[in-house]
Amino acid sequence: MPLIPAGSLGRDLPVSERHAFVRKIKPQYSDGELVRVTGAQNQADAELIRGLLIEEGIPSLIRRSRGVDVPDMLSAGRRDILVPSSGVVAAREMLRVDPERPRLAMPEVDRRRKIRAAGLAVILVSVPVMLLVAVLVTVLR
Repeated sequence: MPLIPAGSLGRDLPVSERHAFVRKIKPQYSDGELVRVTGAQNQADAELIRGLLIEEGIPSLIRRSRGVDVPDMLSAGRRDILVPSSGVVAAREMLRVDPERPRLAMPEVDRRRKIRAAGLAVILVSVPVMLLVAVLVTVLR
């Protein structure tokens, strides 16, 4: 039984998106255990990084970061980008990731959280003080 339709060389057969994706993988980058190369803030960022890697022939896998696996979050939440060990060096060079730099847990989000907390503290302190001043002004008149 032939593997292609009769009278065809297989050139005019439709290529699925998955088939086109797999054909981009370079075999020299597909060996070894999976290693975390970098992280992403959400699913969309992770897909972007995965697209950049596959254009260089480096296969990758996206998984939710530990401690962030909440089904209600859907595509929100941090993701880890994993590549086979044979492609780690190429992936880090392509993404310009420094393996010696310590991992920081979302510094921009921590900064925003601190600013919000400070603003909330100011509001929580200033409202009772303003009410106290208003009461004292009305009583002393």
